[in-house]
Amino acid sequence: MKLRKKPIISLSDFAYQLPAELIGQKPIKPRDQARLLVLNRQSGRITHSHFFNLPEFLRPGDVLVFNDSAVIPARLRGRKESGGKIEIFLLRQQADRLWQVLIGGKLKTAKKIFFAKNISCRILGKFDEQSWLARFNCSDNKLFFIGQTPLPHYIKGRAKLADYQTVYARQKGSVAAPTAGLHFTKRLLRRLAKQGIEIEYVTLHVGLGTFAPVKAENIVEHKLHAEWGELDAATAERINRATKQGRRIIAVGTTSVRILEAFADKRGKLKPQKRWIDIFIYPGYRFRLVNALITNFHLPQSTLLLLVSALAKCPADKAAAAGRKKIFRAYREAIRKKYKFYSFGDGMLIN
Repeated sequence: MKLRKKPIISLSDFAYQLPAELIGQKPIKPRDQARLLVLNRQSGRITHSHFFNLPEFLRPGDVLVFNDSAVIPARLRGRKESGGKIEIFLLRQQADRLWQVLIGGKLKTAKKIFFAKNISCRILGKFDEQSWLARFNCSDNKLFFIGQTPLPHYIKGRAKLADYQTVYARQKGSVAAPTAGLHFTKRLLRRLAKQGIEIEYVTLHVGLGTFAPVKAENIVEHKLHAEWGELDAATAERINRATKQGRRIIAVGTTSVRILEAFADKRGKLKPQKRWIDIFIYPGYRFRLVNALITNFHLPQSTLLLLVSALAKCPADKAAAAGRKKIFRAYREAIRKKYKFYSFGDGMLIN
């Protein structure tokens, strides 16, 4: 019996060059003043606008699904028992006061680390090849009080936690922001609701694995780290009703895409759940639920770029690479028009 080989999707096909000056370094203020590139995945047509004009591209009955996870101040600066400086990065809470962490520097097991405000932790041992398990002597709120906002490596300055938090964030747990939502203001949300747009919230706590580089040339061999997702019964019921009525389900951010697709069955029906998910979406994936996406411009050769390339392919497209071609055409246009890219960059609607 012959084993079926995995399809080879080349990582190099998702590389592109971006001028450094187009990497967004500061949050756009007011948030909805960001530019908006609209890509029609049926026709391939590209339209240029601003984010405050988003309602013009939506219609009554559309359902916008937001990720309400809140970023935690996950970077902690402390000192070892020897007095040497060390940095701890909170990854995932395992139990009360018990965290999976990254350590910036050399440290052996059973060592204590001291922080400000009489806060300390003991390193219990390795969690996996890259991370450790640490037990803290305080509650989460005290721990977050001394923490700093983690920013992607390509942002050179500092930012306030409020600048890296969506206006609707309420469930603490992410170590990186679901950045597509940063463009929304409370005023814009009210406009959308007044227009008849249904607004729903799910929770996916963003982990560092979302931004981990894809190292395998055959991208289907890449493994995505698990992230915690939550969907309640009332929200699932409302989204299922909208789907049955033929209304569009529009994800705000790739994190919302992942939780919706992970929690939908083969018929596209959502089931309320709370669990870890590690769904990896790349070209060739058949979407069960999501019809459109509001997102940012993503790093080359990233899992997020693979996801938007998968979504940009519409059912009428015969070529497997159609979605990638549309995305790269849109990205070239965005570069030509000098859009800002990445976390503090401009927005994109794929509909």
